[in-house]
This record gives sequence, structure tokens and C-alpha cells, in this order.
Amino acid sequence: MGLLIEYWPFLAALIAAGLFAGLTAGLFGIGGGAVIVPVLFFLFRALGYEDTAMHVAVATSLATIIATSIRSVLAHNSRGAVDWTIIRGWAPWIMLGAAAGMALSGYISGEGLTLFFGVMGFLLSAQLWFGHPDWRLAPDMPTGPARAGLGAGVGALSALMGIGGGTFGVSLMTVCGRPIHQAVATAAGFGVAIGLPGAIAAIIVGWQREGLPPFSAGHVNLPAFLLIAIFTVAMAPVGAHLAHKLNPQRLRKLFALLLLVVAIRMIWSVLAP
Repeated sequence: MGLLIEYWPFLAALIAAGLFAGLTAGLFGIGGGAVIVPVLFFLFRALGYEDTAMHVAVATSLATIIATSIRSVLAHNSRGAVDWTIIRGWAPWIMLGAAAGMALSGYISGEGLTLFFGVMGFLLSAQLWFGHPDWRLAPDMPTGPARAGLGAGVGALSALMGIGGGTFGVSLMTVCGRPIHQAVATAAGFGVAIGLPGAIAAIIVGWQREGLPPFSAGHVNLPAFLLIAIFTVAMAPVGAHLAHKLNPQRLRKLFALLLLVVAIRMIWSVLAP
């Protein structure tokens, strides 16, 4: 009871973050990591954990993605929209890239990781605003060395940003000739391949590091993981329900603007703290 009284502002902030991230993920059709990471980053900074805030935000987001990805891909599979051949062929390379990316993050400063997220967020917001689902670069998904390289790249970039495979995976599959609905459904399965090895690597890399928020296992904060996972899973269907009532192109551009504002704010926190 004493712990609840001592840490209730921290726990209340995590619940609010989970509700917001779940609603946004369902509303915009983008993995919650793009929302969870900045929310946790600013939360942990406000609580006085500036040196480790970004590493913990990224790692904890990856851990939550495991649960949301499983729930999402099973829901899509019930409608026959998941291409399991792609998941089986790409998952090993994505997992390898995710583990390598998270291991690399241990050698990157908090400011460097924050700046990386901000720059990539800026590029992703531009892709969301200007991108078009009819763009094609190849008739089908690549195989062989190209698959290995692209899969590892998707895993590494996603792990460094703390996001699931949907952000990069959907774009990759649509430019390689896959229908948008199949791309969204299949890329949802990439989240497990990114989140599981990424979270394990984050625990190892951050083990016994000083300056971590309370109840952290390495860089993964356990209360944040549990609360955000629960409330994200609970709120995502609400956001998805609202999304069907709104214009999808307008939603896409609205999320692009939101991501742009977040990216600028995170870059600014590094360049002009």
C-alpha cells in the first residue's frame, strides 16, 4: 500500500499513456510505439530520469508491442488477411536485425537515440503525408540476399525507434505490389519478431545500469510495460471503431502532423535542452 501511495503519480501517468497510445494506434492504424516512445520519454524526463529516459522508453515500448502484435495479427488472421509465408520467410532476418539494433543502442547516448527518433519521425511523417498506396517499386516481395538485408534493416530501425513492424513493413509491402489490407495484416506479425528479441537485448544491455526508473529490468520498465500493454490492448478497438467513421486520408495526414510535431519537439529537446 505504501508503494502505491509513493508512486501513484507515476502509475497514473502510465495508465494515461496506455489509454492515449491504444486509442491513437487504433485510430490511425499505426503501431502504438510511435506514440508510446515520446510519451514515456517526456514522462521519465519529467520524473527526473533524464539520462536513461530515451533508452527506457524505446525498450519498454518494444516489450508492449509483443502483446499488441499478437492480438492484432490473430484478429487479422481470422479474416484471412495474413500472408504467413512472408512472416515465416522474413521473421528470422527481422529478429536478427532487432537484436542487433537494440544491442547497438547500448553504445548510443540518450541524446543520440532521441535525435535518431526525431529525425526518423520527421521522415516517416513526410512519407505519411506525401506517400501513396499505389506507388510500386517491384512486382512482389524480394527473396534471397535482398530479403535478408531489408528484413534486418526493418528490424534494426524499428528496434532503435521502439516501434513495431507496421511502420516500415506496410510501406515495404505496398511498394512491392501487395494490397494495402494484406500489408497491414501481415506487417502486424512483424511486431513479435521485433519486440521479443529487442526487449530481451534491452534487458541485457541495461542490466544494473544506474539512474533507471523504479522497478526496471535493464532498460525495460516493468510497471510501464504491464500498464501500457493492458490499456493499449483495451483501447485499440475503440480507436479502430472511431477510425471507420472518419475519412482515412484525413486521418493519415492528421497523424503525419502529430508525428511531425513530436519529432520536432524531440529534436528540440536535444539541440536546445
